Amino acid sequence: MENCGFATALKAIEGKWKVDILCELGRAARRFGRLRRSIPAVSEKMLAQQLRELEADGLVDRTVHAGQPAKVVYSLTERGAALNVAAAALCRWGEAAERTADRSSAVAPDAVVA
Repeated sequence: MENCGFATALKAIEGKWKVDILCELGRAARRFGRLRRSIPAVSEKMLAQQLRELEADGLVDRTVHAGQPAKVVYSLTERGAALNVAAAALCRWGEAAERTADRSSAVAPDAVVA
């Protein structure tokens, strides 16, 4: 699997809250407070850190709208949206694996959903 890109994809989503953040932003662009309320278990500090990392990786766009106070909106970049599509396939695989594990305690080879 060397140089197949899988490790790069995993690195992009490593972090306890990145998948949740990407899923939320896949639904719609969000302000920080709304994003924080949609993922209640994440602290403000951790959410800010994960958003900065996702922005640095080119997956999330941070747009500041003028005003008092300034309005900051987070959204997925084209690259972030493409990653969400790939992550959805992994989610389907995981759900199939969980169902199979519930029935037989092992993932059947045909449990992979494309």
